[in-house]
Amino acid sequence: MDIKQLTIQKIQTKFPDLTFQFEETCGDTAVLLDKEDLVDVCKFLKEDEDLLFNFCEDVTAVDWATRKNRFTVVYQLLSLKNKFRLRLKVNLDEKDSVVDSVSAIWNSANWAEREVFDMFGIKFNNHPDLRRMYMPEEFEYYPLRKDFPLMGIPGSIPLPKK
Repeated sequence: MDIKQLTIQKIQTKFPDLTFQFEETCGDTAVLLDKEDLVDVCKFLKEDEDLLFNFCEDVTAVDWATRKNRFTVVYQLLSLKNKFRLRLKVNLDEKDSVVDSVSAIWNSANWAEREVFDMFGIKFNNHPDLRRMYMPEEFEYYPLRKDFPLMGIPGSIPLPKK
């Protein structure tokens, strides 16, 4: 059994009562799951001796703008042991764009979650230092949201004087 099949089988066996959608795109495997299950699944993926997803390469988000679940948070995981990447996806409604942080599982998720917060406004529960990275703390907007104007909002950030 190859690592992709083993990963899917182990997730389904460990969490028989949870709902997962498995996707294959261009040779990459993705798992769509409910946000409430994210931390438990991530802990399992990191700690399982056969899988050992010991590195969270990236956390990002997609703003779908007009969908019911406006945002998708995407986690790119890597098993160095198996040389296999797995993508986890969690859909979020705009009114409740909050998900639990995985930075306690993988330290590498810390800054990536902060960047997603700063650019999309998605909040991560239990994050050790959730604050803006690029934009000023008092900035009211999220530049990577689809409703943010392409040329920005005039006067929203004071510019340096010449």
